[in-house]
Amino acid sequence: MEKRVLIYAPTGQDAVLASKMLTLAHVENMVAATAAQLSEELLRGVGAVLTVEEALSNGGLKAIGEFVQRQPNWSDLPIVLLTHRGPDSLSVRQAIGALGNVTLLERPVRTLTLITSLQSVLRAREKQYQVRETDRRKDEFLASLGHELRNPLAPIRTSMGVLNHLYPDQAPVRKVSDVIERQVTHLTRLVDDLLDVARINSGKIELQRDYTTFGAVINHVAELCAAAAAAKRIKIDYALPPGEVVLHADYARVVQIVANIVSNAVKFTPVDGYISVRALVENDCLKIYIRDTGIGLEAAAVDRIFAMFEQSRPPSGQITSGLGIGLSLSRQFAEMHGGSVSASSDGLGKGSEFVVTLPVVTDKRPVQANLPAEVIGRVDHRPKVLVVDDNRDAADSLQALFEMENCNVATAYDGYEAVQAVEQAMPDMIVMDLGMPSMDGYEAARRIRKQPGSQSVLMIALTGWGQSDARQRTIEAGFDHHLIKPVNFDEIKRLADGRLSKAPALRRVV
Repeated sequence: MEKRVLIYAPTGQDAVLASKMLTLAHVENMVAATAAQLSEELLRGVGAVLTVEEALSNGGLKAIGEFVQRQPNWSDLPIVLLTHRGPDSLSVRQAIGALGNVTLLERPVRTLTLITSLQSVLRAREKQYQVRETDRRKDEFLASLGHELRNPLAPIRTSMGVLNHLYPDQAPVRKVSDVIERQVTHLTRLVDDLLDVARINSGKIELQRDYTTFGAVINHVAELCAAAAAAKRIKIDYALPPGEVVLHADYARVVQIVANIVSNAVKFTPVDGYISVRALVENDCLKIYIRDTGIGLEAAAVDRIFAMFEQSRPPSGQITSGLGIGLSLSRQFAEMHGGSVSASSDGLGKGSEFVVTLPVVTDKRPVQANLPAEVIGRVDHRPKVLVVDDNRDAADSLQALFEMENCNVATAYDGYEAVQAVEQAMPDMIVMDLGMPSMDGYEAARRIRKQPGSQSVLMIALTGWGQSDARQRTIEAGFDHHLIKPVNFDEIKRLADGRLSKAPALRRVV
């Protein structure tokens, strides 16, 4: 942490005297001679600022004010301001309003008062740095937790896929499979929400904008929320604008914005309730109104429900299930699109209404990609697939699924084995985990791509890490695609199908 005190008093002897006093008291300090130097040193980091009233009009208020406005959420830079005796001047009142964390000391100031005041604000500043470090470790923990939770989810899902292939007509197997699929999907969404919190807090989320339609978004939302609504016999009506509404937005995030709010409405609406999802376009802006007949909100809770980890309480006072982050994510993703999410309610027992505003409507039309035609592979030769994962259950269950698709499948349980396997026989397709000991998937991919004939190999990274930087690293390492665990096997087959024209040795695996 930065513990130095930055002194700005460009006229008179105040700066020189203050610096001498602080040095004698073993308080690290530096004098900024000009407003430009003040701005520069603020960006380098300081524990506190010591300035004088007459310096505010000499560029000090502007320089410090601009820094205060741009400082991160964890920071509240302390400023000690030496003022003239008597009523506060206009410049002092402006400083208090613009700078926030201001301590006023009237001159003449006793040496002990000045030193103890600065030591006090530096201790408070140290607490801010401790909070920042705690938040950083929390975000790292959430990211690691998401990765570790995804690893066991993958073999659970693929193992159920194996059972469905082995016993396609067995009703008990299908019933159990459906239960496991619903629970894996639910747990995956919870894990994704946790990871999104970590990514937002660390600034690692970037929107992946593309052309899509609002109809596609709503169809996905309806699919995600249908089971929970049916379980409580809640009717959800969707009223869409006439004609096709084209959006230039991050499809996955827009789905998340609406689905989180609708899911929240289902959670807090009693059995046999009703939810209305109505959308319209105004001035190239999409507005979505989500109204429910649920438990409603108290006036004090309207803004509080968008706070991270905030849990709404029904009138009974019992805490509901969930992580308390869905609505917060919806608002933050909407704001990243330049939009907003607001809530209103007539009170407890009278339902709630959420309004989503997204200024992402466009006149352009999405380009429809041509679906690849079926490609016939080598006559009498099965496609060669290499599955690489240090989690043996995940690798073996995925191997079983590929074998059911008539593929010739080999497995490797670390990066070194993968590189050796490719040296012995070049596969048509590699599905590889990234987070492996000894040699990770990134290094293994780089070594594989250096081998002659490897450029035609379809390489898919299958990992629990979904941050944007992980995706960029997979591209740089030579992977063609990046999938997040637990992945549906149909998604792997779809990617293989899309690459067939580039890898004629592969036969269709769907």
